[in-house]
Amino acid sequence: MNTANLQLEGLYVAVAALMSALRQKEMLSEAEIDAALAAAETALATDRSRPAELSPANLEAIAFPLRYLRQANRAAAAGETPSFSELTARVARQRP
Repeated sequence: MNTANLQLEGLYVAVAALMSALRQKEMLSEAEIDAALAAAETALATDRSRPAELSPANLEAIAFPLRYLRQANRAAAAGETPSFSELTARVARQRP
């Protein structure tokens, strides 16, 4: 596996932990976090300055971090602690 992928995996897990802390301290609700991530995903999907020749797989790769974090947010709010692999499988099952 590419080392950069491992570094990104660690980053996603770290950001998910920070989101959980924000929710536990009642600084942001699950819904507020989800809305912010959904808005960011929409902004990425509608970026008109993005090169038109990007493949659908490239676009999915760009959206993955936001989708992963949304899944992590939902899981943590439900009291779950799934692994990185389990969350990525959920993202794959729920692709639009």
